[in-house]
Amino acid sequence: MNLSDAEKKAVVSAEAQLPDDFVFGLDIGTRSIVGTVGYRQPDGHFVVVAQAAVQHETRAMLDGQIHDIGKVADTIRSVSDQLEQLTGKKLNNVCIAAAGRVLKTVEQEAEVTFTTETVVTTEHVYSLDMLAVEKAHETLRQSDNSGLKYYCVGYSVMRYYQNDYPITNLEGHKCSKIRTELIATFLPEEVVDGLYAAVERAGLHVENLTLEPIAAINIAIPERFRLLNIALVDVGAGTSDISITKDGSIIAYGMIPAAGDELTECIAKHYLVDFQEADRMKCESTEQEEVEFQDIMGLPMTVKSSDIAEVVRENVQSITKQVAEKIIELNGDKSVSAVFVVGGGGKITGFTECLAEYLGVAKERVALRGSEVLREVTFLRQDLEIDSLLVTPIGICMNYYEQRNNFVFVSVNGERIKLYDKGNLTVIDAALQKGLTNDKVFPQRGDAVAYYVQGNLRMQRGEPGESAVIRVNGEEASIATPIHQNDVIEIEVSTKGKPGSIEIQALPEYKSAISFYVNGAKVDCPCFVSANGQLVSAYYEIQNEDKIEILPYYTLEQLLDFMDIAAEGEVLVNHVPANLQTKVYENFSVDCQITDKFHETEAAPQESMGSSDMTAIERSHEPMSVGDTTDESQSSETVNTENITDEQKSQSFDPEKDFAITVNGEPYALRGKTHYILVDVLDIYPIDTSKAHGDYMEIKINGMDAEFSQPLAEHDAVILRWVTR
Repeated sequence: MNLSDAEKKAVVSAEAQLPDDFVFGLDIGTRSIVGTVGYRQPDGHFVVVAQAAVQHETRAMLDGQIHDIGKVADTIRSVSDQLEQLTGKKLNNVCIAAAGRVLKTVEQEAEVTFTTETVVTTEHVYSLDMLAVEKAHETLRQSDNSGLKYYCVGYSVMRYYQNDYPITNLEGHKCSKIRTELIATFLPEEVVDGLYAAVERAGLHVENLTLEPIAAINIAIPERFRLLNIALVDVGAGTSDISITKDGSIIAYGMIPAAGDELTECIAKHYLVDFQEADRMKCESTEQEEVEFQDIMGLPMTVKSSDIAEVVRENVQSITKQVAEKIIELNGDKSVSAVFVVGGGGKITGFTECLAEYLGVAKERVALRGSEVLREVTFLRQDLEIDSLLVTPIGICMNYYEQRNNFVFVSVNGERIKLYDKGNLTVIDAALQKGLTNDKVFPQRGDAVAYYVQGNLRMQRGEPGESAVIRVNGEEASIATPIHQNDVIEIEVSTKGKPGSIEIQALPEYKSAISFYVNGAKVDCPCFVSANGQLVSAYYEIQNEDKIEILPYYTLEQLLDFMDIAAEGEVLVNHVPANLQTKVYENFSVDCQITDKFHETEAAPQESMGSSDMTAIERSHEPMSVGDTTDESQSSETVNTENITDEQKSQSFDPEKDFAITVNGEPYALRGKTHYILVDVLDIYPIDTSKAHGDYMEIKINGMDAEFSQPLAEHDAVILRWVTR
């Protein structure tokens, strides 16, 4: 680009006047891209330092949607290069606006309550707005079934409330509660992604994103006019964007996919010219009485502007009818008081008149807005033509100061993620956008075990899981670590802890032993515990929904079985005659005449505990096998004792080193370990397990069914024998 002398002087002036907080805005339109560089003064006036516009060489955009990212990026780069030469500044960051194609709007409110009376700051207001935007986004996600992913591209505050009273500006006021009502606008992911891709390919970074109608209305309809029910129509090349104000706020946004390109296509077909030539003819017809052109045959021709207006009249009527219908729909099924029209498409002859007719308002109430709405804008370059085409580009720049709105791109586990920048993004925002649910980020406890003890519900919580391991740019981080553009985030998902686990012996009600007095001698017996009606050991691991009963008694039959004795004659429990089913509670006394049960049932009498009553009672102090209520005379046992040596039977016992148990009533000692399980008994008590020596093998510890993997406690009474029914 070669600069004229006047432009070179403008560069010197721009470099001298351009402050550090200047803004670069791009209006990426369907037909052209307009770039603006300027800054806002303390009094609110905006100064345009430089402006450049370049038309697309091809139809790289249609209806506001980018179709050729590379071509659009080239045009953006051309505009950026021109502005860099005009300002003498390197341009890196840019503000852009999206057309309202497939626009979705959601009205939402949010409220923040303070614990004490608080002076509202800018940060409070911003956080309040972002809370409402997030709620609006969630509402849209739940209500939209299209499968599209939508992103917020801007919002307009309708009202603020201080302690439930409407107020224009919350900042600086002292209150306990603040509330906002706003309208948030959303566009599909592909629209936003296309804009970002084109800008980034041009070597720029998007600093702020807004919606074209939001940008236009902030310039065309200042706040002092928003008490009125006014519509703003921004007629571009591909779309006509609509905004409506009422009662001091913007109440609706909308769009129709019909605008200036439809008129251009009509002209091209009628006069046999290419699209570019037809677009030039359309623009010139709004500025001069006659238009010269050359058709595809190479014939030079001249046509009156009024003739061009007549050619496109039906298309103008079609577009304005659609616009009018959309305005009435957005305004609650009624017309507005007035309409402002901006954008190049609205300059065509007859547009405002047709729109007034379809809306049913006076023609004077529908008008093009141009220089009159740019009174608070100063242009350093005097050669610029000030008209309605400049409204949206300047509005994009002004929006940067009013409402920061942008997306941040980060990498999460190798995937590029786009996040709406609410000003305080953290790792958790990126994780959720990635689709990592809470149980992948936060450690989860294992499943709890719910069970009943004596009819009362208990719960054993699971163990905590491991937290997610998070790194940001290779450095250890947490879910609260702030993130920024292009950060690389790695997340090793959290784990779930082990399920809840508790054994019977860990229950506070459980007692390992229960004591009785038999013929005056104290007898300690293992406590009976049942799970779902089945007797279990102290090492039983409680399962979900188990019903645990800790029995505080023995039946008389169970007590006699445990002691391996039989009673003759009358038996007294607490000095009262009893039968075998009488319940014997702790510290109850039992008085009876005793005979040795083994002595009665064994075929060959042996020297045993049945030699006298007291001998039997004394031996009951030692751990013995716990019998069930089945008469053992109905079964016979087969134990392979051929390999048990006399030395093993009579081995000396060292209480410091040995682990004492009984096996089938005989004392044994386990050696060499600190902990034992039932299978270890096979090392000292050889029983043939290679083939069956009966109907089944009876395996018990302290009278309760057991497994070979079950742990042993010292002095346990083990039953290990083949049984024939």
